[in-house]
Amino acid sequence: MNFQAIRAIYTYEMNRTRRTIGQSIVSPVLSTSLYFVVFGSAIGSRMSEVGGVPYGAFIVPGLMMLTLLTQSISNAAFAIYFPRFTGTIYELLSAPVSPFEIVAGYVGAAATKSVLLGLIILATAALFVPMEVRHPFWMLTFLVLTAVTFSLFGFIIGIWADGFERLQLIPMLVITPLTFLGGTFYSLDMLPPVWRTITLFNPVVYLVAGFRWSFFGTSDVRVEVSAAMTLAFLIACLLIVRWMFRTGYRLKS
Repeated sequence: MNFQAIRAIYTYEMNRTRRTIGQSIVSPVLSTSLYFVVFGSAIGSRMSEVGGVPYGAFIVPGLMMLTLLTQSISNAAFAIYFPRFTGTIYELLSAPVSPFEIVAGYVGAAATKSVLLGLIILATAALFVPMEVRHPFWMLTFLVLTAVTFSLFGFIIGIWADGFERLQLIPMLVITPLTFLGGTFYSLDMLPPVWRTITLFNPVVYLVAGFRWSFFGTSDVRVEVSAAMTLAFLIACLLIVRWMFRTGYRLKS
């Protein structure tokens, strides 16, 4: 195992975050804060509790998950796509670095950024709404697991994309709508039976539900199902990345 190579890739990506801290950290936090102001304070003051939880606190896990998914994908996708765009990917592929070490470096850095961002947003949310985390260990577990899973997904997108437009195609047109429709701002119990059944086909529902359970001890779906869905998606992403490196899919184009 070439730990020096993993550290070099990881350090380079984290240094890039420090150079662009406004775009990487400040901008997502400000955007999420606007959601808290509009939904948590303005609309939340006119809504009753949801499942015994004040509405302002109820939306915190969903908003954290929204930022976590989009930022994990964007960070990892750009990190691997840019070397392909500039041609420096050839230097990486010709170096004595295994595919696992490449993935560990890029995905590890992207997941670290997302976890830090999620914790900053959680601290910011405490300024707007009173809340507590009932299961902090499981909250961190879901946070890290989701960050790693969707950083892997972003890594896949970065290899698949053949232009900067495609880097934002799936996060903007697929992930963000699924997150909004996955119980970010409402409980599934508020939906009519037909729409509730349809919504259960949305995979993001299980991510948001499991994460919300770690905060309040209640969830729209069983926490075991949420964890199983997250692990299944993680395994699927690992298998796809393995196939991409074995076949050389777009790594040299």
